[in-house]
Amino acid sequence: MKLVIWLLTNAVALAVAAWLIPGIRFDGPSSGQAEWQEKIVPLLIVALIMGLVSAVVEPVVKLLSLPVIILTLGLFLLVINALMLMLTGWIAGQADLGFHVDGFWPALGGGIVITLVTGFINILVDDDDR
Repeated sequence: MKLVIWLLTNAVALAVAAWLIPGIRFDGPSSGQAEWQEKIVPLLIVALIMGLVSAVVEPVVKLLSLPVIILTLGLFLLVINALMLMLTGWIAGQADLGFHVDGFWPALGGGIVITLVTGFINILVDDDDR
């Protein structure tokens, strides 16, 4: 059950980022019932890719950049989040999922939105099993 909640949380955060940030988007219709029907599966797959990137690549990058993170008082973590979102977009592009991140600045904004939405949803769900 935790895996399903985690996947849905990531999917909602990605959907909000794609909705709010110009430069982060899914291909397909932009309104109506057809939008959800065509974008839900790619959204869930991209959320899974983002989770895998966060679980596998991000800890290594954080460890290697620890001196820079300390030097910038943690602000470099925003850059790392943006780079992980760009990597997710690149992997999704290679898999032809129709998810695009158009550069560093949209990725930076998207990383901030995803972090905030994920944190908010985690507070709402408030799993006592943690």
